[in-house]
Amino acid sequence: MRMVDLIEKKRDGESLSRAEIRFFIEAYTREEIPDYQASALLMAVTLNGMQDEETRDLTLAMAESGQMLDLSDIAGVVVDKHSTGGVGDKVSLIAVPVVAAAGLPVGKMSGRGLGFSGGTLDKLESIPGYRIDLSVEEFRSQLRRLGIVLTGQSANLAPADGKLYALRDVTGTVPSLPLIISSIMSKKIAGGADGIVLDVKVGTGAFMRTLEEARALAEGLVRIGRAVGRKVTAYIADMNQPLGRSVGNSLEVVEALAVLQGGGPEDLVEHSLTIAGEMLHLGGVADTPTAGVAVARETLTSGAAFAKFRELIEGQGGDAAYVDDPDRFPRADAIETVTARQEGYVAAMEADKIGMAVVALGGGREKKGDPIDHRVGVVMHVQVGDWAAGGQPLFTVHARSEADLNQAAQRIERAIHIAPDEVDALPLFYDRVA
Repeated sequence: MRMVDLIEKKRDGESLSRAEIRFFIEAYTREEIPDYQASALLMAVTLNGMQDEETRDLTLAMAESGQMLDLSDIAGVVVDKHSTGGVGDKVSLIAVPVVAAAGLPVGKMSGRGLGFSGGTLDKLESIPGYRIDLSVEEFRSQLRRLGIVLTGQSANLAPADGKLYALRDVTGTVPSLPLIISSIMSKKIAGGADGIVLDVKVGTGAFMRTLEEARALAEGLVRIGRAVGRKVTAYIADMNQPLGRSVGNSLEVVEALAVLQGGGPEDLVEHSLTIAGEMLHLGGVADTPTAGVAVARETLTSGAAFAKFRELIEGQGGDAAYVDDPDRFPRADAIETVTARQEGYVAAMEADKIGMAVVALGGGREKKGDPIDHRVGVVMHVQVGDWAAGGQPLFTVHARSEADLNQAAQRIERAIHIAPDEVDALPLFYDRVA
């Protein structure tokens, strides 16, 4: 089999066979195919697409390119969640301990933030000592012992995805639907998930900007997941404003802790409970998603979810004193609240600009490897649909210096649009795809 034949076949709009796809993935993982040929095939896929059968075969080949976790000896059903990324999205910090506290073990591998989208690992690393580099053996041991793990992706799981994603990032082939689907699902399948809940974000603070794009992705993920024998449900969630109020690593951890202790913003609470409820449904703990939400809510009100989160932090070497007393988190050097210059309704927010303002403060990465300041960020005091009186607080910036603060404040203020006419509040979700 020759790589050039596969490139020409896909260039001409033909479908690749399972054997051809496996040849490509296995040979590229072994570094027997040069990047220029892999890039050519990725571009042909981006331009001409793939049939569902091809996407399924690509997903399985990528999943099987490295170690496949089998967790059946620890839990009869293993459930996972994945978010396509957004601004202020700290749902994993809440949903994972909620589900684990209800008796369903959750072993989750998460990623770091890139661009305006924050990463779960970066948030957790704001807790001193917390380890995000567990080995597979440590992962399994902690899951068996505590029923909860939240760590980084093992290099041995779906290595083909890591190599291909790095190539896609520099060859203009990131926005391909079959390549996005196979990337997401290959990691979840390799991680041992039987049931997967997908939180597909749409809006100004998401990579999918339109409902049509988000629905196509959600439906494709569900189709491929079920085609490879997994239980999959996707939610299409709004990301036209930050989720919750806080954007920035330690600020988001503090907000998640507030939710786990029975408080926190209502939108973040309900969003997290919906995702957790679906996970409990797929895991067989609840007969319906609605019943799952009721179970999830009970773990919050009883304090069981907070206790489970504390176990997680201690289990992975983190200082649980920060969980018990969030005032221990270091504060930024410059903190200032910006108020409304005019009265009116908050008509819209450009969530991506708010996220990028936090990146510029040092709270995120513009490229891989950039250092992060966990203290910085922004706390929003209004949401779309709210009435803002003149002089009312709009947001508070947490920065390293006055200069950084002033620059971020200007960017965020421009991202909030106030108008005289009343507007509706944004929905949490647009659809459930199952």
